[in-house]
Amino acid sequence: MKNAYTEGMPTMPKGYLIAHIRVHDEDAFEEFKKLSGAAIAEHKGKILVRNPSPDHREGGAKGLAIVIEFASYDSARAFYESDAYTEARAVREKISDTDLILVEGL
Repeated sequence: MKNAYTEGMPTMPKGYLIAHIRVHDEDAFEEFKKLSGAAIAEHKGKILVRNPSPDHREGGAKGLAIVIEFASYDSARAFYESDAYTEARAVREKISDTDLILVEGL
């Protein structure tokens, strides 16, 4: 939010993780949620979207839709490459198919 103090100052673009997850084992997915939730909190991520049945219109990226906001693209990468998320990802990869991207926002 701009105000008199921040007007004219450059702002760092935020980083976002965007994923579509097709879960095959709901019980095991609970373990992924626990592990990934701790990693998200550690990297000060904010879940903006978590929708198990989005209105899918085009393309093949179906499943649970999730969007997580980070302070910067570098923060999003640090989260994704962290040991904590690597552990969570190993669980997720066994029990789901996932499309996931990291992007720099406005």
